[in-house]
Amino acid sequence: MEANARYTLVGAMVLAVTALLVLGTFWIAGKADDIAYRHYVIYFTSQSMDGLDVDSAVKMRGIKVGSVSKYEFVTKPAEAVQVLIKIDENTPVRQGAQAYVKRNVVTGLATIEISNPQGQEALLEEPPKGERYPVIAEGSSDLDKVAVAVSQMAENGAQVLEKMNTLLSDENQERISSTLANLKELSDHLASNKQTLEQAVQGLKDASDEFRFAGASIAQAATRAESSIQGVGQNAQTALKEAAVAMESLRKETIAISGKLQALSDTGSLELTAMSRDVRAGADAVTTAGQKLSNPKALLLGPGKQQLGPGEKR
Repeated sequence: MEANARYTLVGAMVLAVTALLVLGTFWIAGKADDIAYRHYVIYFTSQSMDGLDVDSAVKMRGIKVGSVSKYEFVTKPAEAVQVLIKIDENTPVRQGAQAYVKRNVVTGLATIEISNPQGQEALLEEPPKGERYPVIAEGSSDLDKVAVAVSQMAENGAQVLEKMNTLLSDENQERISSTLANLKELSDHLASNKQTLEQAVQGLKDASDEFRFAGASIAQAATRAESSIQGVGQNAQTALKEAAVAMESLRKETIAISGKLQALSDTGSLELTAMSRDVRAGADAVTTAGQKLSNPKALLLGPGKQQLGPGEKR
């Protein structure tokens, strides 16, 4: 009885220890997962999720850096597939990074490839408003780009074929045939008038040479005329300077002559005044002498009794 009790106690202790180990393992794993990984959200609106599953690899430059945690359909902010991924915390996911689905052509298994932008952008750490985790934008894979390019090429090819069909219609074929016939006729006409055309071309060449020589002559004449004009200009400038000097000398001499004429005018005025005074005195003397000569008797015999003498009064 005691042995069974001991076995029961030992079994209970073993179970308890095992449970504690399991719980500790899960707790440590959960904490380690929270510490070692960062979570991001991707919204795929145009790419197919075919081949993508939970725990599918998340790669950057071909290296696995994380895995897909879960995915589901959402309608907000738009109808898309919301994919939650976890990435090694040492992996730099920068702002402007893009994610796209990369699918193996042989196996059909899909992975998520993350591509960082060129340059050293800041790390993508802050979640947008209304989101729990940072959001990585959806990009496009090389296969999608090739598909788009092939689609564009097919569309362009269809347009080219349509234009070719339009170009090769019966009406255009008839016009092309008529054009070719006209070209053949023109070619035959040119061949028959080859000599005339050669003469015309030679005439044009001769005329071109004459124009070229005339242009050279005109250029030389212009050069000579420019030199002559420059010489005339220099001579005219020298003559103007000399004329200015002569005009200045003439102005100074004119001022001197004007001064002399003014002085001469003043002197002449004084002399004329004195001469006028002398002439007046002479005239008075002549008048007196004339009066005396008008009475010769009085001049010879003296004044009469009734005639007053000098200084006499009646």
